[in-house]
Amino acid sequence: MTIKEAQQTVDQWITTIGVRYFSELTNTAILMEEVGEVARIMSRQYGEQSFKASDKEVDLADEMADVMFVLICLANQCGIDLEEAMEKNLAKKTKRDAERHKNNEKLT
Repeated sequence: MTIKEAQQTVDQWITTIGVRYFSELTNTAILMEEVGEVARIMSRQYGEQSFKASDKEVDLADEMADVMFVLICLANQCGIDLEEAMEKNLAKKTKRDAERHKNNEKLT
């Protein structure tokens, strides 16, 4: 699925099953909640924190997909073509960081 197809699929889901988009502010808050859930799993799976018994059934991939879903909702609401935005962003990073990371002693 391309990013453009994902945006179309999410829009179709929202307008048929989800009834309508939540407001942009509500979706921003939901996005922060979902990112927090990813952070919680990461800190326990890869960091020093341990899982509680109630955390044993977590699914990192599903939580990341939740983040993408809400981000796509916001992009749709704001009229942003995420595929185009990603292409421009990668071009910016490539130009800006062409030598930066190669010359970073911390990365060698």
